[in-house]
Amino acid sequence: MNVIHIKKGTIINEGRRFAGDLLIANEKIAAIGNIDKSIVPDNARIIDANGMYVIPGIIDDQVHFREPGLTHKGSIFTESRAAAAGGVTTFMEMPNTNPPTTTKANLLAKLAIANETSLINYAFYLGATNDNINDLLDTDRSLYCGIKVFMGSSTGNMLVDNEATLREIFRNVKAPVACHCEEEEIVKRNFESARLKYGNKIPVYLHPEIRSREACLTSSSKAVALAREYGTRLHILHLSTADEIKLFDNNKPLDQKLITGEVCVHHLWFDEAAYDIKGNFIKWNPAIKTAFDRKALREAVNSDLIDIIATDHAPHTIEEKSRSYNEAPSGGPLVQHSLVAMLELHHQGIISLEKIVEKMCHNPALLFRIEERGFIREGYKADICIVNPDDPWKVWYDNILYRCGWSPFTGQTFKSKVMTTVVNGNIVYDNGIINNDYRGQQVRFRF
Repeated sequence: MNVIHIKKGTIINEGRRFAGDLLIANEKIAAIGNIDKSIVPDNARIIDANGMYVIPGIIDDQVHFREPGLTHKGSIFTESRAAAAGGVTTFMEMPNTNPPTTTKANLLAKLAIANETSLINYAFYLGATNDNINDLLDTDRSLYCGIKVFMGSSTGNMLVDNEATLREIFRNVKAPVACHCEEEEIVKRNFESARLKYGNKIPVYLHPEIRSREACLTSSSKAVALAREYGTRLHILHLSTADEIKLFDNNKPLDQKLITGEVCVHHLWFDEAAYDIKGNFIKWNPAIKTAFDRKALREAVNSDLIDIIATDHAPHTIEEKSRSYNEAPSGGPLVQHSLVAMLELHHQGIISLEKIVEKMCHNPALLFRIEERGFIREGYKADICIVNPDDPWKVWYDNILYRCGWSPFTGQTFKSKVMTTVVNGNIVYDNGIINNDYRGQQVRFRF
């Protein structure tokens, strides 16, 4: 039996911060606090966490690991390695791969890949199209975390822009419906206006005007109206504007909310001034917008109007991102650096440690009803991250683990460093060393 004794750490969990030990045995948390030495086996692995933060492993509810079909950008193996190095112990992966995860057969194929190659725990979304409502309703609910609806431009045929189809989805689907909200017609109109003026040389700083706040708010408002009409469990992904925050409330506990929201690390970190420095390497959909929007999003996290912090990890090659604005794809890699970036905001006095753990660990587990994960509780799966809060390091090409080989944080010095990541009671990352042989588990849900 694999036994780990984490000693003298500062445990951050469920709104509390306290000194204590953890005993991990048989994949689970066996004891918390002042642990009697008599219950610790002689062969236990001892981890001295004195001066360290001990938190639940991060659950990232929105990633694109690019497999199958786009593995020149990343794979479940490569990106789960990077995630483990960042303290992420569970990911939920999006359906816009090749082929897209819009059928039960394609979902099962992706689960098989993860079972064979993922170093951390995994779940997958089933993707909606204009014509696959039967696939959505017939697929065993235990096989996926939610239904992904692109109410904005997407790859392949995954844009759902048929009103009747949207109503069928919102009326009939019982799983969480996770929406990418940008109004396609508004985006097209704005792009065409920029193209007429600039041709093939649209400057990247126009990205937040093309994928505008109007496009976001129009689409998000439509999704919220449908959810209220049909009682749908709606989760709006990667919020980017101050305007959309008014669609949410914090008057109920998370597990009683009908409509919830997520913000991504890049929308909390960057604002539009960064386009002059980073260019296409911070081109995401929805776009990074103004400093005013960033401030409002940060405040909404702290006031619980926004429920989850995620990454929308979406790697592309350096060559792809180096193309002109018109041709460069949107998205960027983040899972290795999401936690340390949020801890940097903590060091700046913007967000508390307890709030980071709530939004990145507890709330994803609660919102998606994940069994026995997301908390440091006796009997729960031992998904743990140990962080040194004061060990500065610089993100550089030689320590970036994404297959694409770059990060929007390249050159950034972070004060905190992930030291150890434990997945199901097994050490997967430890001070720069990755256990490439361990395999995570499929996430289970409560219904």
